[in-house]
Amino acid sequence: MSAIRRKFGEDYQVVNTNQGMTFACQVKKKRQRFVEKNGRCNVQHGNLGGETSRYISDLFTTLVDLKWRWNLLIFILTYTVAWLVMASMWWVIAYIRGDLTHSGHDDSYTPCVANVYNFPSAFLFFIETEATIGYGYRYITEKCPEGIILFLFQSLLGSIVDAFLIGCMFIKMSQPKKRAETLMFSQRAVISQRDGKLCLMFRVGNLRNSHMVSAQIRCKLIKGELVVLLSSPMKWSDDLKRQFPP
Repeated sequence: MSAIRRKFGEDYQVVNTNQGMTFACQVKKKRQRFVEKNGRCNVQHGNLGGETSRYISDLFTTLVDLKWRWNLLIFILTYTVAWLVMASMWWVIAYIRGDLTHSGHDDSYTPCVANVYNFPSAFLFFIETEATIGYGYRYITEKCPEGIILFLFQSLLGSIVDAFLIGCMFIKMSQPKKRAETLMFSQRAVISQRDGKLCLMFRVGNLRNSHMVSAQIRCKLIKGELVVLLSSPMKWSDDLKRQFPP
């Protein structure tokens, strides 16, 4: 048996010369699916215009939809930058008032924040205040109105950052995206005649012991040659509902 391997586009065809030039197509490239078996849509939209601004306008949902590594990176960077900025503001107040030059040895001098002599001590004071640790060694005195105003601003800003970032992480953890990992579909779908009509049939199984309440299944038929994607809803029926009506 002799054969000729001929390239046809991106695929290859094997031509059998002993059987009257009969073509047997052997596809080397696997066709891509529109929807993966885990439920992820395999279609990406492009050239929409203003795509970045649209994502930024809905920043909370954008952060929730990001991957875990980017969420953790943004979480760490936001808190680190906020801590450094606020600690720098406490250090600037101490520097302007001259608290750094007294070094705590002058008992007659009242600083803005007691026992803050450099940037590390200002950073520790901010962390102790923000985390409500309150060791008692560093504290704001009553003769520092700018420190009191900064303390109020720090409390409000900390509450906003905590609510935004912790809420984002909580919603991301509570999303049931991985629930589809325990829903199994049959390897093959079949077309069979039921009640005098051809029906597309497949099985769906739940691996968990917890039952799904009010579960719904929707199917889409995608076809078309002139139109790139033509989607139309399909009528669906459940054999269990017909056997055991409510």
